[in-house]
Amino acid sequence: MTEPLSHWDVHASVAIGLVLLGGLYVYLGGLLARRRQIVAFAAGLVVVFATLNGPLHELSDRYLFSAHMVQHLLLTMLFAPLLLYGLPTGAARRVLAIPGIRAVLSPIARPVPAAVAFSGVMALWHLPPFYEAAMRNHDLHIVQHLTFIASAVLVWWPILSPVPEVPRIPYPAQLLYLFLLGIPMSVVGALITLSESVLYPFYVGVPRLWELTPLVDQQLGGLIMWIPGGLTFWVAMTVVWFRWSHREETADVERAVPLEAYTGPILRPPSRRADAAAAPPRSSGARATGSSPWRSPRGRSR
Repeated sequence: MTEPLSHWDVHASVAIGLVLLGGLYVYLGGLLARRRQIVAFAAGLVVVFATLNGPLHELSDRYLFSAHMVQHLLLTMLFAPLLLYGLPTGAARRVLAIPGIRAVLSPIARPVPAAVAFSGVMALWHLPPFYEAAMRNHDLHIVQHLTFIASAVLVWWPILSPVPEVPRIPYPAQLLYLFLLGIPMSVVGALITLSESVLYPFYVGVPRLWELTPLVDQQLGGLIMWIPGGLTFWVAMTVVWFRWSHREETADVERAVPLEAYTGPILRPPSRRADAAAAPPRSSGARATGSSPWRSPRGRSR
């Protein structure tokens, strides 16, 4: 069947939410951010639009568990970090200035609470009773996606925090944090992949695509969570490693070669005192007024 791949519909709730989010970004001064931050934020909005509308949404909701898994990974592993990276410091501080926001965010945007929240939400929604309920109730399905996004923003905050008030953790801790984050996701993905029975009855009664049986589709979805989902954290670890190495190299250069070496006399105009010190000594016959010793007091040549 090719119909699901060519089906495009735009859900009003998604469109309104993206317009409000973009408008809030502009209102908070997001357009004054660096160009790469604006591009990242805009890319995040495009990811959400393409994930929750069109062919991927159609496949996820009516045909394939594996497509639904791709949808979840795009929301948590791509949209959330793009959102945080694109948020400038000034805009983030305006959000934290809203009464109660900082008091709530500060204790939960830490590595342990954030990791527990994200892993718990991911595991809970993939338990068969909760997953089945979300697939059969549209409003609950929206709640599922919102909790995925919220917990993903929390889990990426210690890596990409835009404000020092709720800071990032040090680079070595970031590496350990990202490594440990991949374990629960890999475990859930492995359990789904290795299951010998269909865990989600919803997909048993849907039309089949590309001759994928419900069990094979389920195993493919588990592999998507297990391997690409886990590799996302390894990619993030690589980025953190290079950022840490660059910072250390920059610090070494600054300690070994002080800044004055680059802004010394070659780049600075000499002062008058330096000119006077560098000038040749005057002859004993010269007057203090600076007259030439080869002229007579009356100004005539000898």
